[in-house]
Amino acid sequence: MSDDDVAPAVKKSRVFYGSLEEKERERLSLDATRSSATGSDGVKAGIEAGNINISSGETLEMEERVSERQQEALAAFERRRRARQITVSTDDAEVKAGLRALGEPITLFGEGPADRRERLRSVLSVVGPDALKKSRRDEERAKRSHDECQQTWYHEGSASLKDARLWLAKYSLPRAMRRLEAARAQRDVAEATRAIRQQELHKNLRNLNNFCSQIGDDRPISFCHFSPDSKMLATGSWSGLCKLWSVPDCNLIRTLRGHNTNVGAIVFRPQAGVFLDQSDVSLASCAADGSVKLWNLESDEPVADIEGHSERVSRVSWHPSGRFLGTTSYDNSWRLWDLEVQEEILHQEGHSKGVHDLHFHPDGSLAATGGLDAFGRVWDLRTGRCVVFLEGHLKEIYSLNFSPNGYHLATGSGDNTCKVWELRNRKCLYTVPAHQNLLSAVRFQPTDGHFLLTGAYDNTAKIWSPPVGRR
Repeated sequence: MSDDDVAPAVKKSRVFYGSLEEKERERLSLDATRSSATGSDGVKAGIEAGNINISSGETLEMEERVSERQQEALAAFERRRRARQITVSTDDAEVKAGLRALGEPITLFGEGPADRRERLRSVLSVVGPDALKKSRRDEERAKRSHDECQQTWYHEGSASLKDARLWLAKYSLPRAMRRLEAARAQRDVAEATRAIRQQELHKNLRNLNNFCSQIGDDRPISFCHFSPDSKMLATGSWSGLCKLWSVPDCNLIRTLRGHNTNVGAIVFRPQAGVFLDQSDVSLASCAADGSVKLWNLESDEPVADIEGHSERVSRVSWHPSGRFLGTTSYDNSWRLWDLEVQEEILHQEGHSKGVHDLHFHPDGSLAATGGLDAFGRVWDLRTGRCVVFLEGHLKEIYSLNFSPNGYHLATGSGDNTCKVWELRNRKCLYTVPAHQNLLSAVRFQPTDGHFLLTGAYDNTAKIWSPPVGRR
């Protein structure tokens, strides 16, 4: 065996006795020192390279964020707990009504009744279960106030109005009795006799032609009216002039000067030229500036001015007694004037827009008004109540006229139609598509009402015989 083959010496293991805590502490401290030195060198290198930014003095309160999250979570749990305790109706209609009352959409895309109930429950958990009751109370209160506004209300009138109503009742009742007696007598006439009279009337109407013609003014003629004895014709013009013409020769009698703007209407008093003197008030006229003037047959100047309307006065109409004068205005009202006491006794509202026309019942008990709101109203002058509401026209009502029979009323409108109303059952009897443009005037035959005349802005006037709709 050579020297090269000598075996290496065996390393003997050391055996330590006692605690190794101090050695381990030294090792750990040495490792921490090395790692901190290495880390600090890396941080410094990162800062110098601009890859690490360290703020100076800014801190982030983690505890506050944690508390906010906790509060939100607790609030969500509380809402869920309240929502579970809220009772919601299973009726889908009531659920929708509740959502509408709370200002929420009644339904969402793809939402079913169950989802809608849960959404209402979640909304109530936020706003409180009393919010729905409060909104319903507010809605009921608003509806109650609206209904109160729609109700008819009355206020105490003057003593002169009371006296006028009593006088109108005493005046109209005997006239109504005489009209009914005449109707009964007419009913007893043989049917053949009535048919012969109707045929003769139609024959005369077919032969109707232009009797005479006259140039009345430089501006358009807005209104004309025959005197009760048919010996005079009064015309009103846009020039502000009113003129009296003789009939049938159409000679100018007098020019009435007083208005400064468009004349809306001029009408004779019922007894003018028959029972009244020349110096008595015989005519009334109105204009677009709100003025109303009274005239006699002796002077070309007005004898009196009636003041009260603030807007355009479109029509004036005499009561059959000749004591009262009615005026319609675009201030949404019409007024009744008593010429005996020389004062306004009634200022009647009721239309939502301007009132254009007015006509009195042959008995003197009723007054019909129509205006720009497309509705007509029939008023009882003895009580002040609106007894008939005429609803059916699509546009403004420009003319009304009672039939002498007392229970038919014709209306002409801007919808190019004429309607005849049956006042006994408060219904529309006929609707006549009479013209190609708005109707400006409708008139029944003043004696018996056997035919109806309509005039329109299509430059035509037509005569209709009963049943209305036949020309």
